[in-house]
Amino acid sequence: MDDLVYVGNADVDGATNAGWLLGHFMPADADVRHSTDVEVKWGVHPAGDRRVQWVRGEQRTALLVLVSGRFRVELPDRTVRLTSPGDYVVWGRGVDHSWYAETETVVLTVRWPSVPGYRVPDPVVAGSVAG
Repeated sequence: MDDLVYVGNADVDGATNAGWLLGHFMPADADVRHSTDVEVKWGVHPAGDRRVQWVRGEQRTALLVLVSGRFRVELPDRTVRLTSPGDYVVWGRGVDHSWYAETETVVLTVRWPSVPGYRVPDPVVAGSVAG
C-alpha cells in the first residue's frame, strides 16, 4: 500500500525538481507521483523573477492559480495580472506564454497531458527559473 500513497511537502519536494511535484518525470517504478496524464508544480518565485524566454508551441493545456503575491502571465494578445489569492488563468495548447513575479509569489500550476521528452530549455540568464 505504501507505493500507492505519498505524503510530502511542496516546498521540500519541489526544490529537487524545479517545483514539479507530479508528472511523467517522476520515477515510474513505484512512485504514485508518476503520471502521463497531468503535471503539477508548486512555483515559488522571488520578486522580479521572470521567464525571459517565451514558451512557444506549447503542447499542453495549463491552469495557473495564485496562492500568494502578485503574478503576471504574458500571452500573445494580452497580459493577465493575478493579484488576489485564488485568481487563476487557463490557456490551451498552442498558446505562447511567459510570466513575471511582481512580488514574492507562490503559484500552483497544473498542466495536461504530461508530455515525455517535452521541456522548454532553461533560460541562460542568471536568476531565472524555468517552467
